[in-house]
Formats: sequence, structure tokens, C-alpha cells
Amino acid sequence: MFLFMKISIVTVTFNSAKTIRDTIESVLSQNYPDIEYIVVDGASKDGTLNIIKEYGNKIAKVISDPDKGLYDAMNKGIRAATGEIVGIINSDDFYHRKDAISIIANTFENIETESVFADVRYVNANNLNKTVRYYSSKHFSPKFFRYGFMPAHPTFFTYKKYYDLYGYYKTSYYIAGDFELLARFLYKNRLKYKYLPIDLMKMRTGGRSDSSIRNKIILNKEDVRACAENGIYTNFFIILIRYFVKIFEWIFIKK
Repeated sequence: MFLFMKISIVTVTFNSAKTIRDTIESVLSQNYPDIEYIVVDGASKDGTLNIIKEYGNKIAKVISDPDKGLYDAMNKGIRAATGEIVGIINSDDFYHRKDAISIIANTFENIETESVFADVRYVNANNLNKTVRYYSSKHFSPKFFRYGFMPAHPTFFTYKKYYDLYGYYKTSYYIAGDFELLARFLYKNRLKYKYLPIDLMKMRTGGRSDSSIRNKIILNKEDVRACAENGIYTNFFIILIRYFVKIFEWIFIKK
């Protein structure tokens, strides 16, 4: 008898009433049979928790209390996970294909790897069918961390044991905690990875790292710090090279 591995998916929310239903529905509509869905809410005040509660036991675990920020909340969810594999989907993102998790599981089952990632399609927040940017992880290599490049974090899945072994998200980061964790896992500790040439999910534009010039400056500084902490040589000016690449991503959008 074929045994499915359990996959835990974590969503972190805070005042996400406008978008959380799309996220939840996209996870619950997956055709993979063994998903543990965990939602970590930072004590929202806008009705987010009421929406979450509508789904009852379809959501395996709901954690709702104040946290110390985004990465602290992610850590709570991962620590609560009982699946072999863990992935994270943000509360304004959603899987637009029902076989997304089946593809992830099949990859771990059939290919000797320790982590998996894919592509992301950024869409207009007011028109979810309009692509405004296509983030491809195709050409990723660990050496590209020095330029501020990383695979699409929301598509990253790995074994929970590696969080226990190599550490969780560092809560001292404001924006680049995901960059630092991926650099630690994929560069410093050399986890084997498999790239999947599919757009695994859609993301609404307007995230924290896109929201202001100030946040972009913080992001770049934190990326430089993350590289230094993981033995990667870079500096502020090298990191800025990535913005020239992003210009081409916006011009040549994959339809």
C-alpha cells in the first residue's frame, strides 16, 4: 500500500480579512490527501479570526495570540507542525492549481532531494487574472545570494527536521528573514534542492518589501547582513544589481 507523507502548510495572518478566504480555500481545495493546515493569527481585529473559524476542523490547528512579528509567527506554525514536509503560504497568496501540493509531494517521493521550490506569478490585487510580474527560480544558484537573489520563498518546501537541525527564522529581521533562512539552508548548509518549472501560486502585489523606499533600503541592508552571517561575500552595491534584472522581469512578463 502506498503511504502518503504528511505535508504541513502554514499561513500567518494579521488583519487579513480581505484576502484570507482565498488563501484558505486554495489550500482546502488541493487534491493531495494528507495536508495538515495550520493558521497562525496575530490577534487580528478586523474579523480575520471569524472567517478562519468558519472552516472549523477543516483547518487542523489555529493559533491566535499576539506575536513578535512575521517571523515569530512563522516559527510558531512550523513548531506546531507534525508533517514531514513544511511549506508556508502567506495570507494574501493562493494556489491557483489544485495539484500544487501533489506535485510537491511527488517530487519528494521520486527524486532524492532535501528541498523543493518553483516559480510565482505576481498578480494585480484588483484583478487576480492580470499578471504584473513572473518570478522565476529557474536560474537560481546558491552563489546568487550575494546579488540578493533567492528562489521564490513561498514555493519553498523542506523537511521539518531541517528547521530543528539548522534553525528557524531569525526574529531580529524585519523584512529579509526569509532570505536569511534560505541562505542558511541552501548556501551555508548545502541542502539538496529541486527546481520545478511551474508557477506554483499567485501572489498579490503590494507586500512589505514592495511598499516603500524605506522598506527597500531596510531590505537591502538586511540582505547584506544575512550574507555576512552565512559566509557570503557581498556589499550594498553588489546587492543593487538585482534591480536591473527586475526591470527585465517587468518588461518581459510571462503570459
